Amino acid sequence: MEFEHAPNEKGHKEVAPFLKLALELGPLAVFFLANTRGEQLMESFPVLAGLGQPIFLATAAFMIAISISLGFSYYLIRTLPVMPMVSGIVVLVFGALTLYLHNELFIKLKPTIVNVMFGSILLGGLLFGKSLLGYVFDSAFRLDDEGWRKLTLRWGIFFFVLAVINEIVWRNFSTDFWVDFKVFGFMPITMAFTIAQLPLINKHSLDNTPKAE
Repeated sequence: MEFEHAPNEKGHKEVAPFLKLALELGPLAVFFLANTRGEQLMESFPVLAGLGQPIFLATAAFMIAISISLGFSYYLIRTLPVMPMVSGIVVLVFGALTLYLHNELFIKLKPTIVNVMFGSILLGGLLFGKSLLGYVFDSAFRLDDEGWRKLTLRWGIFFFVLAVINEIVWRNFSTDFWVDFKVFGFMPITMAFTIAQLPLINKHSLDNTPKAE
Protein backbone atom coordinates (compact mmCIF):
# COMPACT_ATOMS: atom_id res chain seq x y z
CA MET A 1 0.00 0.00 0.00
CA GLU A 2 1.33 3.43 -0.93
CA PHE A 3 0.90 5.95 1.89
CA GLU A 4 3.01 8.91 0.77
CA HIS A 5 1.88 11.40 -1.83
CA ALA A 6 3.63 14.15 -3.72
CA PRO A 7 4.81 17.20 -1.76
CA ASN A 8 2.21 19.91 -1.19
CA GLU A 9 2.69 23.65 -1.74
CA LYS A 10 4.79 23.89 1.43
CA GLY A 11 7.15 21.19 0.23
CA HIS A 12 5.84 18.59 2.67
CA LYS A 13 4.74 15.13 1.65
CA GLU A 14 1.07 14.43 2.15
CA VAL A 15 -0.58 11.35 3.64
CA ALA A 16 -3.62 9.67 2.14
CA PRO A 17 -6.73 11.32 3.65
CA PHE A 18 -8.08 8.12 5.22
CA LEU A 19 -4.74 7.34 6.87
CA LYS A 20 -4.41 10.93 8.07
CA LEU A 21 -7.87 10.72 9.65
CA ALA A 22 -6.97 7.42 11.29
CA LEU A 23 -3.76 8.86 12.73
CA GLU A 24 -5.62 11.86 14.14
CA LEU A 25 -8.69 10.06 15.51
CA GLY A 26 -7.07 6.74 16.41
CA PRO A 27 -5.64 7.87 19.78
CA LEU A 28 -9.01 9.39 20.73
CA ALA A 29 -10.73 6.11 19.89
CA VAL A 30 -8.20 4.24 22.04
CA PHE A 31 -8.88 6.65 24.91
CA PHE A 32 -12.63 6.09 24.63
CA LEU A 33 -12.40 2.30 24.37
CA ALA A 34 -9.91 1.98 27.21
CA ASN A 35 -12.17 4.01 29.49
CA THR A 36 -15.33 2.17 28.42
CA ARG A 37 -13.79 -1.30 28.73
CA GLY A 38 -11.36 -0.43 31.50
CA GLU A 39 -12.87 -2.67 34.16
CA GLN A 40 -12.97 -5.69 31.85
CA LEU A 41 -9.39 -5.08 30.75
CA MET A 42 -8.17 -4.86 34.34
CA GLU A 43 -10.00 -8.08 35.21
CA SER A 44 -8.44 -9.85 32.23
CA PHE A 45 -4.98 -8.40 32.85
CA PRO A 46 -4.49 -7.99 36.62
CA VAL A 47 -1.22 -6.12 36.09
CA LEU A 48 -3.31 -3.19 34.86
CA ALA A 49 -5.33 -3.06 38.07
CA GLY A 50 -2.53 -1.10 39.68
CA LEU A 51 -3.59 1.92 37.63
CA GLY A 52 -6.85 2.12 39.59
CA GLN A 53 -9.88 3.57 37.83
CA PRO A 54 -10.52 3.12 34.09
CA ILE A 55 -9.77 6.80 33.41
CA PHE A 56 -6.15 6.22 34.44
CA LEU A 57 -5.86 3.19 32.19
CA ALA A 58 -7.41 5.24 29.39
CA THR A 59 -4.94 8.06 30.01
CA ALA A 60 -1.97 5.71 29.80
CA ALA A 61 -3.35 4.13 26.62
CA PHE A 62 -3.99 7.60 25.17
CA MET A 63 -0.38 8.62 25.79
CA ILE A 64 0.96 5.49 24.12
CA ALA A 65 -1.43 5.78 21.16
CA ILE A 66 -0.67 9.43 20.50
CA SER A 67 3.08 8.78 20.71
CA ILE A 68 2.74 6.01 18.11
CA SER A 69 0.57 8.25 15.92
CA LEU A 70 3.06 11.13 15.99
CA GLY A 71 5.97 8.79 15.39
CA PHE A 72 4.27 7.15 12.43
CA SER A 73 3.28 10.55 11.00
CA TYR A 74 6.87 11.74 11.20
CA TYR A 75 8.07 8.50 9.58
CA LEU A 76 5.71 9.06 6.65
CA ILE A 77 6.18 12.77 5.96
CA ARG A 78 9.38 13.67 7.87
CA THR A 79 7.60 16.53 9.63
CA LEU A 80 4.83 17.08 12.17
CA PRO A 81 1.92 19.50 11.64
CA VAL A 82 1.76 22.15 14.35
CA MET A 83 -1.63 21.31 15.82
CA PRO A 84 -1.18 17.53 16.29
CA MET A 85 2.34 18.09 17.63
CA VAL A 86 1.30 20.67 20.23
CA SER A 87 -1.77 18.66 21.21
CA GLY A 88 0.37 15.55 21.56
CA ILE A 89 2.89 17.31 23.80
CA VAL A 90 0.11 18.57 26.07
CA VAL A 91 -1.40 15.07 26.24
CA LEU A 92 1.95 13.62 27.31
CA VAL A 93 2.61 16.32 29.93
CA PHE A 94 -0.89 16.37 31.43
CA GLY A 95 -1.24 12.61 31.07
CA ALA A 96 1.97 12.13 33.04
CA LEU A 97 0.67 14.48 35.75
CA THR A 98 -2.62 12.57 35.83
CA LEU A 99 -0.85 9.25 36.39
CA TYR A 100 1.86 10.51 38.73
CA LEU A 101 -0.50 12.44 40.99
CA HIS A 102 -3.35 9.97 40.43
CA ASN A 103 -5.66 12.89 39.71
CA GLU A 104 -7.91 12.87 36.65
CA LEU A 105 -8.22 16.67 36.77
CA PHE A 106 -5.13 17.13 34.62
CA ILE A 107 -6.28 15.05 31.65
CA LYS A 108 -9.66 16.80 31.83
CA LEU A 109 -7.91 20.17 31.62
CA LYS A 110 -5.99 19.15 28.50
CA PRO A 111 -8.70 20.21 25.97
CA THR A 112 -9.14 23.53 27.77
CA ILE A 113 -5.40 24.24 27.73
CA VAL A 114 -4.98 23.28 24.06
CA ASN A 115 -8.00 25.26 22.86
CA VAL A 116 -7.10 28.37 24.87
CA MET A 117 -3.55 28.11 23.54
CA PHE A 118 -4.60 27.95 19.89
CA GLY A 119 -7.33 30.57 20.34
CA SER A 120 -4.81 32.94 21.93
CA ILE A 121 -2.27 32.34 19.16
CA LEU A 122 -4.80 33.04 16.42
CA LEU A 123 -6.47 36.09 17.97
CA GLY A 124 -3.15 37.42 19.26
CA GLY A 125 -1.70 37.12 15.78
CA LEU A 126 -4.58 39.16 14.35
CA LEU A 127 -3.81 41.96 16.81
CA PHE A 128 -0.37 42.18 15.20
CA GLY A 129 -1.76 41.92 11.68
CA LYS A 130 -0.83 38.25 11.24
CA SER A 131 -3.20 35.52 10.11
CA LEU A 132 -1.62 32.38 11.57
CA LEU A 133 -4.36 29.88 10.80
CA GLY A 134 -2.48 28.41 7.85
CA TYR A 135 0.48 27.58 10.09
CA VAL A 136 -1.67 26.11 12.87
CA PHE A 137 -3.50 23.76 10.51
CA ASP A 138 -0.66 23.30 8.03
CA SER A 139 -3.27 24.26 5.45
CA ALA A 140 -2.83 23.44 1.78
CA PHE A 141 -5.54 25.76 0.45
CA ARG A 142 -4.87 29.36 -0.58
CA LEU A 143 -6.98 32.35 0.41
CA ASP A 144 -6.73 36.10 -0.08
CA ASP A 145 -5.79 38.28 2.89
CA GLU A 146 -9.39 39.10 3.81
CA GLY A 147 -10.32 35.42 3.73
CA TRP A 148 -7.45 34.47 6.05
CA ARG A 149 -8.36 37.26 8.48
CA LYS A 150 -12.02 36.25 8.65
CA LEU A 151 -11.28 32.54 8.92
CA THR A 152 -8.60 33.11 11.56
CA LEU A 153 -11.00 35.23 13.62
CA ARG A 154 -13.73 32.60 13.43
CA TRP A 155 -11.43 29.75 14.42
CA GLY A 156 -9.85 31.79 17.20
CA ILE A 157 -13.26 32.44 18.75
CA PHE A 158 -14.32 28.84 18.16
CA PHE A 159 -11.32 27.50 20.07
CA PHE A 160 -12.35 29.56 23.10
CA VAL A 161 -15.93 28.29 22.76
CA LEU A 162 -14.60 24.71 22.84
CA ALA A 163 -12.57 25.54 25.95
CA VAL A 164 -15.67 26.89 27.71
CA ILE A 165 -17.71 23.83 26.71
CA ASN A 166 -15.03 21.53 28.07
CA GLU A 167 -15.00 23.38 31.37
CA ILE A 168 -18.79 23.16 31.66
CA VAL A 169 -18.87 19.44 30.87
CA TRP A 170 -16.10 18.18 33.15
CA ARG A 171 -17.18 20.37 36.04
CA ASN A 172 -20.85 19.35 35.92
CA PHE A 173 -20.92 15.77 34.70
CA SER A 174 -19.31 12.43 35.45
CA THR A 175 -15.93 11.36 34.10
CA ASP A 176 -17.56 8.75 31.84
CA PHE A 177 -19.88 11.40 30.39
CA TRP A 178 -16.92 13.71 29.79
CA VAL A 179 -15.03 10.97 27.93
CA ASP A 180 -18.11 10.19 25.82
CA PHE A 181 -18.65 13.88 25.06
CA LYS A 182 -15.00 14.27 24.10
CA VAL A 183 -15.61 11.75 21.30
CA PHE A 184 -19.28 12.16 20.39
CA GLY A 185 -19.71 15.82 21.29
CA PHE A 186 -16.59 17.75 20.38
CA MET A 187 -16.02 15.89 17.13
CA PRO A 188 -19.46 16.55 15.57
CA ILE A 189 -19.37 20.17 16.78
CA THR A 190 -15.96 20.70 15.18
CA MET A 191 -16.99 18.98 11.94
CA ALA A 192 -20.16 21.07 11.72
CA PHE A 193 -18.19 24.27 12.31
CA THR A 194 -15.59 23.27 9.70
CA ILE A 195 -18.26 22.55 7.08
CA ALA A 196 -19.91 25.89 7.87
CA GLN A 197 -16.68 27.65 6.82
CA LEU A 198 -16.70 26.22 3.29
CA PRO A 199 -18.67 29.15 1.74
CA LEU A 200 -16.10 31.60 3.14
CA ILE A 201 -13.20 29.46 1.90
CA ASN A 202 -14.72 29.16 -1.58
CA LYS A 203 -15.48 32.87 -1.76
CA HIS A 204 -11.92 33.94 -0.88
CA SER A 205 -10.04 31.09 -2.54
CA LEU A 206 -7.21 32.06 -4.88
CA ASP A 207 -7.58 28.86 -6.84
CA ASN A 208 -9.09 29.03 -10.29
CA THR A 209 -12.40 27.48 -9.26
CA PRO A 210 -15.95 28.85 -9.27
CA LYS A 211 -16.55 30.82 -6.10
CA ALA A 212 -19.69 30.24 -4.06
CA GLU A 213 -21.26 33.18 -2.26
